[in-house]
Amino acid sequence: MGTNRIFHFLQHPQRLLGAFLLILGLTAFIEFSMGRLPLGPDGKFGWWEGSIWSVESSQRLLDPHSFSHIVHGMLFYGLLHLLARRLPLQIRFLTAVLLEGAWEIAENSPFIIDRYREATIALGYVGDSILNSCSDVLMMALGFWCALRLPVWATISVALVMEVGCALWVRDNLTLNILMLIHPIDAIKVWQSGGRPTP
Repeated sequence: MGTNRIFHFLQHPQRLLGAFLLILGLTAFIEFSMGRLPLGPDGKFGWWEGSIWSVESSQRLLDPHSFSHIVHGMLFYGLLHLLARRLPLQIRFLTAVLLEGAWEIAENSPFIIDRYREATIALGYVGDSILNSCSDVLMMALGFWCALRLPVWATISVALVMEVGCALWVRDNLTLNILMLIHPIDAIKVWQSGGRPTP
């Protein structure tokens, strides 16, 4: 099926939604086959977990890292606009969803989980629940939509506010997460660890 035919097929909102849900479902299925738990180790549904140090972090629907995934969506929109602006918006959106889904699968692989434990402040990280992973994809879609609707300056401003806000709030954000995952810096790790609540 050529790009034009895919575009015409996805022009119907129901079909675009169906393609989005298909990718979301496939991501959840692959994670389940990897041994990820739908609702985390305790099997309980939760809307929010505000502490990145809690054992419930990355297990509930939303957490402070949800803001990072909104920034993902803004970045994906910008990159795809620059690199693939000739592709229809629907295809660029689904490409972003595929990229986010692929990252969620990779993030929950033993290699990345171990890397988080070794190089970042996520010492007790056990991976995301499937609920949290699906929420992360939804947050990315929200960020993509915001970047589509907002002027460039507003998108950049919102992304910076979320990054700076999360750095001040939980001493972590997308920028620090990527930096510490790729090239850990001891001074940053010490600073981040200073935000850990005392028992």
